[in-house]
Amino acid sequence: MPMTLIQGNFRVLKAAPDGDSIRFYPKNPEMWKKLSTRVRTNQTGGAQLRLDSIDALETHFQPRGGSIGSSHQPLEYAHSAADELLKFLGFKKVTRGDREVVTVSEPEEVPGFILTRFADQYGRAVAFAFKGNSEGSDGSETNLNKTLLKKSANFHLLSKGQAYPTFYSKLYPDIRKELIVATQKARNENKGLWQLDKTNTGFVLEELETITDKAVILPKLFRRLLGYLAINDGSVALDGFPAYLESLNDKVIILPDGHVTGFDYVVKVEGQNIRLTTLPEDLVFLEK
Repeated sequence: MPMTLIQGNFRVLKAAPDGDSIRFYPKNPEMWKKLSTRVRTNQTGGAQLRLDSIDALETHFQPRGGSIGSSHQPLEYAHSAADELLKFLGFKKVTRGDREVVTVSEPEEVPGFILTRFADQYGRAVAFAFKGNSEGSDGSETNLNKTLLKKSANFHLLSKGQAYPTFYSKLYPDIRKELIVATQKARNENKGLWQLDKTNTGFVLEELETITDKAVILPKLFRRLLGYLAINDGSVALDGFPAYLESLNDKVIILPDGHVTGFDYVVKVEGQNIRLTTLPEDLVFLEK
C-alpha cells in the first residue's frame, strides 16, 4: 500500500487529543501538497490527524443542532485510549484542563512520522502514525507492509483493545485483513473495551446517560444516536431513529458478501433496544 511518508513532530499542548486524533507538525509543511486532497493547516503548518481504520470512544463530541452540548462516551475507556496513544508516541506526562484541553505536556513535542494519502472531508490527514524517526526519506512514497503496519499507533491501539475497527473503502484490503486479525485477537482475549462492549449484543436506551456513561458501543453508532437525540425534543424514544439513519445516507459494504447498503440496514431497533447486526470489522464505509 504506497503512501506518502511525512516526518515531523506530534504536539498536544493547548489541543484536545483523543484516542484516534492528534495534531502533527511536519518538518516541511510543503509535504502536505503531495496528498490528493487538501489538508487544513494552522499558521505553522500543523494539522489534525484522523488515525486510519480505528475509532476510539469519544472524549468530547458536539452533535450538530438541537439542545445537547459536548458529550462523551464512558470516560474510563475514552481516556484510556487517549492515554495509550500519547504514551505510545512518547509523551511522559500530560495534564488536561477544561474540555479535555492539554495544559501541561512533557515533553512539549515528540518526534514521529506518518504515512498518508489524502484528507477527509474535514481537512484532517487520514494517516497511520509512528513514533521516532523514519528510515525512509521525507516525502518519499513508502509501502505500508505488514511489518511496518505493526509498528503503527493504529495497530497498537487495536491490539490493546483500546479502539474499534472502523474501515473505509480507500483502505487496501491486505491492510484491513491484518487489522481484523488484531481486532479479533483483542476481542477473544477480552482486552480493553471488549470487556464491556454492547455493540452487537445490544442495550436498552433508557436515558441519555445510557450512552454517555454506561454502554460501550461503536463510536459511529454513538455519534448517530447522539445526533438523533439532539433533535428529538428531549425524548429518548427511538421510534424515528431508523428513518433518521436512512436520511444520513451512510453507505457501507458488508463483508464478505460485498453487499452495498445503508448503515441503517445493520442497525436493529426493537422498542428501546438497539444493536448492530454485523460485527464492526465486517463493515466498510464509503467515504463521503
